Amino acid sequence: MPPILYLFALTNLVIGTGAFVLSGILQPLADSLDVSVAMAGQVMTAYALTSACVAPLFLIATGRWPRKRAILLALALFAAGCVLSAAATTFGVLVLGRVLMGVGSAFSALAAGVAVALVEPRRRGRALSLVFLGMSLSYAVGVPLGAWLGLTYGWQVPVWLVAGACMAVGLLLWAVLPRDIAAPGASFAGMGQAVRQWPIVRVWVRTLLYFIAIFSVFAFAGPVLLALNPLTPGQLTFTLVMFGFSGVAGTILGGWAVDRFGAIRTLRVQLVVLAAMMLLVPLTRGHHALTVLVFVTWGVAGFGMMAPQQVMLATLGPAQAPLLMSLNGSMLYVGTALGAVISGAFVSTLGFDKLSWVGLPFALVALTTLWFGGHARVAQTQAR
Repeated sequence: MPPILYLFALTNLVIGTGAFVLSGILQPLADSLDVSVAMAGQVMTAYALTSACVAPLFLIATGRWPRKRAILLALALFAAGCVLSAAATTFGVLVLGRVLMGVGSAFSALAAGVAVALVEPRRRGRALSLVFLGMSLSYAVGVPLGAWLGLTYGWQVPVWLVAGACMAVGLLLWAVLPRDIAAPGASFAGMGQAVRQWPIVRVWVRTLLYFIAIFSVFAFAGPVLLALNPLTPGQLTFTLVMFGFSGVAGTILGGWAVDRFGAIRTLRVQLVVLAAMMLLVPLTRGHHALTVLVFVTWGVAGFGMMAPQQVMLATLGPAQAPLLMSLNGSMLYVGTALGAVISGAFVSTLGFDKLSWVGLPFALVALTTLWFGGHARVAQTQAR
């Protein structure tokens, strides 16, 4: 793999940590800014909506720029957003900082586009899984560590550290990225062409559906685990960390599997496993070891789907790969928000322990999209 992809992975680790670390320290954040915890949680919504709606526009606005300049600007905006967030003394300033971070999240799509351009088609899965490995590691390492720092020393500390890390990796990228990278940009014309292609739209719909399924539970991961088994804080932390590392394993295995077996077959297995685990979650109540096993298996299948989905987009529209991947990221964030809203409406009637059954139908519908026609081009291109 090209060495630059490892630096992209490190940068995504920083970005993922910055994006989600506040979710674990909302109480001290709320106390510091004199708002409710529910209001403090809207900083996650601000980031998600900006990433979903504005980051693709950033890609279009910088579509004709050299890739190095666009990448460095995205990272600079993310770092600036971190600085503004860490220095915020009012909730409004914090939200503004999170919005800047959301625009800067376009880095991930830009890096994925460069990764696709740097390797031959048969190695795209492994290249993309390497780039997004950093995002999976942020769940397993960055977010738990940041939450501990925030609870121990103040919520601003991990945000300042992410800002510093952004500047450090930005300097490294400035030093090592070639001035001219032969990777595609994005345009409004390209967007219009993309949304008229049903195979591409189906990939986006599938991402939306399976993230609704995943976050019908993951949005309430702590309460769900405690409803299934009485856990000490240490046991709860251990389970969440295990789930995070299962995502790392899933990201790696997903990249290998798509190069070995193709995107369609890989996704079919992953979605079947995901649906089966969602069915089993409530049945593990009272058996902590089984709960951990089911959640780890779920994490491997769920996180592993990103690489084959991105490979399908890069195969269907190589000239617009960064834009297609950014819009796929938009579906990810919309699915994340909808999963929390939909399952939250059923908490009072089903309880936390059965929330996975709310998301199960969405996983099954996502699975049915793989049996429709229109994948011939993907299969033929991957076979070359």
